[in-house]
Amino acid sequence: MNITLTLPDWVNQEIEKYPKHILMQEERMKLVIRLSQLNFVNKTGGPFAAAVFERDSGKIVSIGVNRVVPLNCSSAHAEVVALSMAQNKLQTFDLGSQEMPAHELVVNWRPCAMCYGAVLWSGVRSLVIAGSDDAVEKITGFDEGPIHPDWIDEFKKRGIDVLDNVLRDEACAVFREFAESGSPVYNGRGGDTES
Repeated sequence: MNITLTLPDWVNQEIEKYPKHILMQEERMKLVIRLSQLNFVNKTGGPFAAAVFERDSGKIVSIGVNRVVPLNCSSAHAEVVALSMAQNKLQTFDLGSQEMPAHELVVNWRPCAMCYGAVLWSGVRSLVIAGSDDAVEKITGFDEGPIHPDWIDEFKKRGIDVLDNVLRDEACAVFREFAESGSPVYNGRGGDTES
């Protein structure tokens, strides 16, 4: 048995429109928000995207979009896909090893409970997010799960800097577009919280 994480064909075509290095974090976030929008518009997953960059040079290392429904894989969240693609490309499980540049993960919202752990153990040195409150849940109905109340401090204890509220309004506009599209919200057990 095996599992393969794949990106939709349109991702490579879209990435070719961008420079290989994106220096400004706002520009990195614009790319991620665009990918999140294209993902549900193209019916290839939910409204979430992530990208791993070399933090200082801005070089794009990998892209990830949410692939839960098309791959029948509840863990195929954008962060997991982006981090896995980067680790595979660089042939390391530790994106923070001394032999390589510092890496940054850019995501169109705060990681969910599962992705929080994936980011924590990935080795990235910084996390850039569009927002961190419950707006995603209120707008879309996704269940992001419980997260540690001091989650930013827990990242900092492990050498991961967090930059919050980068293009928040733009990210929320895409979530509203998703909610209005009628696309599926795929919470476990259909959103039922009873066991």
